[in-house]
Amino acid sequence: MALTLYNTLTRKKEAFVPLDPARVRMYVCGPTVYDYAHIGNARPVIVFDVLFRLLRHLYGPEHVTYVRNITDVDDKINARAAQDYPDLPLNEAIRLVTTKTADQFHKDMGELGVLPPTVEPRATEYIGEMRTMIDRLIANGCAYVAEDHVLFDVASMPDYGKLSRRSLDEMVAGARVEVAPFKRDPMDFVLWKPSKSGEPSWPSPGGIETPGRPGWHIECSAMSAAQLGDVFDIHGGGIDLVFPHHENEIAQSRCAHGTQAMARFWLHNGFLQVEGEKMSKSLGNFVTVHELLTGWQGYAWPGEALRLNMLRTQYRQPLDWTFVGLDESHKTLWEWYGDVEQSTPAPRVPDAVLEALSDDLNTPKVITELHKLHRAGHFEELRAALGFLGFSGERAKITRHALAVGEAHGGSKAEAISNLIDARSAARKAKNFAEADRIRDELQAMGIVLKDAKDPKTGELVTTWEVAR
Repeated sequence: MALTLYNTLTRKKEAFVPLDPARVRMYVCGPTVYDYAHIGNARPVIVFDVLFRLLRHLYGPEHVTYVRNITDVDDKINARAAQDYPDLPLNEAIRLVTTKTADQFHKDMGELGVLPPTVEPRATEYIGEMRTMIDRLIANGCAYVAEDHVLFDVASMPDYGKLSRRSLDEMVAGARVEVAPFKRDPMDFVLWKPSKSGEPSWPSPGGIETPGRPGWHIECSAMSAAQLGDVFDIHGGGIDLVFPHHENEIAQSRCAHGTQAMARFWLHNGFLQVEGEKMSKSLGNFVTVHELLTGWQGYAWPGEALRLNMLRTQYRQPLDWTFVGLDESHKTLWEWYGDVEQSTPAPRVPDAVLEALSDDLNTPKVITELHKLHRAGHFEELRAALGFLGFSGERAKITRHALAVGEAHGGSKAEAISNLIDARSAARKAKNFAEADRIRDELQAMGIVLKDAKDPKTGELVTTWEVAR
């Protein structure tokens, strides 16, 4: 069946035909490893994991190469290292921060059912390739040296801005350009810069004697070219990366390689909000994946519930992340898994599921098809579809993680459950039966069975609980 994808470069859906069906190539911008991944970071990881799974199905696992990088040289990393390990030399502190953060990222994404990419290059492993690319840009007149910096000459790229389709004024504002007297043009961007004392540094390109380090944009150009070639099939990331990051990647890659394209398809997932507002620490709605998995304000959810909640919205659309929606996703999985976990998966994924995915990853339509399979009692087909999409189908898995609730906040699991039961009892007394039912369903999704009975002495309703078996 034909796969169509929305191409940001052309602003339309197009039939996807790889350059080489025997070597389908995709690059996605990965994490900068200085802190826990928040749920906005998790969206592209899940979205492109689904596409990776679909491409493997269509072309064969051995014919798909998925590269997702790790940025391990960055000002934010330097600042975190100095903050967390003030008594250590900066470079040693940086190694500790990047190793710890990358390990935690892998663990958290694994809980979300995400497959590891085929290749996961680290920026610091490709400094040589970056220097070579920068020297080539200088040689062909597309970059210049100024005050120990190397800058890309935007004027050398006649169709710069084609991806984002912004005016010059919009690009200047969107790039938050650094005012520097040594720039030929305000839009010129840094390929290489001198390192400050104690910072990571390498021999500089362009004949510069002062050691330095790469700019952000050149990292992805060098890593993608090294792993996938000068031109490849798909480049993905969040919509916030279209400008300036992806625009600059295209400019430096095309000019360095003399090609008409860097990637043929550019895919971008939409923004994510939390409860209708932009996620920010100042609003108190900044949520990391790790917090949701281990305990957020007294609650925790299994990674598979996070995954389903993310896929309920088509990837290109803005996503409003709500905790009611997360509970609903958990409840849906609980209901599906209760029926499928004793089933043997069907030998093939249902066509309706594959057709929906092949229409620009229409995951809301996929979920509709999963509900249809469940209602019709086609549990073998449902389990096959769930497995293909990265879901285990095992109730024990989503129960075990959900019960890791109270201890992250200094309490016990039993106390967290009792608090929910008390809240349900209060809702019943207030005749707020909708809220009482919601809490009951939430507990059921956590694997907790409630038993209501009247106290023989007082006649009051008493609720007890036990773990579902």
